[in-house]
Amino acid sequence: MLHDPEHIEPPASDEPIVFSNAEKDVLRRLGGEIAEIAAHPVHKETARLWSCVNGLRAERPVVWINEIPWNEMNVDDELTLRCEHPFARHIENELRQTIYQWRHMPCDMVVNDFIACPKALHSTDFGIVESVDAVKVDESSAIKSRHFNVQISDPEDIEKIKMPIVTHNETATRNRMGALLDAFEGVIPVRLQGQSHVWFTPWDYLIRWWGIQEAMMDLILRPEMVHAAVDRMVDAWMTELDQFEKMNLLELDNDNTRVGSGGYGYVDDLPGEEFDPDHVRPKNMWGCSNAQIFVDVSPEMHWEFAIEHELRWLTRWGITYYGCCEPLHNKIHVLRRIPNLRKVSVSPWCDLGKMLEEMGNECAMSVKPSPAVFIDAGWSPEKARSDIRKILDVADGRGHIEIIMKDISTVCYKPERLWEWARIAMEEVAG
Repeated sequence: MLHDPEHIEPPASDEPIVFSNAEKDVLRRLGGEIAEIAAHPVHKETARLWSCVNGLRAERPVVWINEIPWNEMNVDDELTLRCEHPFARHIENELRQTIYQWRHMPCDMVVNDFIACPKALHSTDFGIVESVDAVKVDESSAIKSRHFNVQISDPEDIEKIKMPIVTHNETATRNRMGALLDAFEGVIPVRLQGQSHVWFTPWDYLIRWWGIQEAMMDLILRPEMVHAAVDRMVDAWMTELDQFEKMNLLELDNDNTRVGSGGYGYVDDLPGEEFDPDHVRPKNMWGCSNAQIFVDVSPEMHWEFAIEHELRWLTRWGITYYGCCEPLHNKIHVLRRIPNLRKVSVSPWCDLGKMLEEMGNECAMSVKPSPAVFIDAGWSPEKARSDIRKILDVADGRGHIEIIMKDISTVCYKPERLWEWARIAMEEVAG
């Protein structure tokens, strides 16, 4: 994750990376499983189906599960880590989760035929870390309730938002690559990975520093200050992006990279005609934005305090995705002002029918069923099937739809519910 509002990541160490023989054995075995899965011919066809949805020529809805409560998923030690070295554990965790998802709940999943080695990139971030009073119900989960302590309350506080500085520790990157090449030699290729899709969401950060109630009140009481703060956030992200581009650190995302709050980025439009394979630029990639805290903000204010500012960012990319949890069905007319918009989020609080009527085939729809179906009081296979069938009935063959099950806080430690949801969803979209 490029940015984490809870903390600022320290730069990568350039100390040598040496895996033990036992760690290499673990990684080689998992890498062999990945290679076997990736060799299955279904992946090429699945990638084509994603391209059809994103290219506005869908043949059927595609389905994917993301934001999984992995702390509740471990069955028969499938996710139990065996490695000790932190980088080995990071790679092992990714491999185990990929294999687990493919085994139990693949839906329209695509598995790479290589191991990604992340370049040792670092951003100094935005200069502020959230200050919160937090409460957890489950200590094994990352999910928690937060009360944000206000850090931006006066115009001069906006200067606390700093312009990021990007660095690439090439020694650390070489060390990572060397360790992975050694571990996976003869088993599966290793490929360097730069900065791929960027999750751009100025308001997700501002409300953590400003306070939710305070920020919403200031849309009315102090609009000039709000405009200045949003501009500052866009400036910060643009400054960072300029560095990624200048330093040639960007990576294409028209593959099984997650785009926005939705699914994969497969699309024929990218990287575009003006593409230099030796230097990826934003215009060769997907952009995204959202203002999910604007649930009850009018379309006019959503334009004024979010999209109008975000356009400086969005217009830099080849095509874009907009939205997350905010209902957007009454804001289609302002979304249309985004010139390169390709996909729109349809949260559980959206009126899908209205969005399809007003937007038609102009954009793909990233439809998110409610994950509340997995709680004890709500779970039944019949209810899961009914939720998916309702989406398909409302669409009635219209539009270009992906169905993304996400924001899954819990399955009540019953992972088979998610497995069954995956099976049901694929049965329904197959017709």
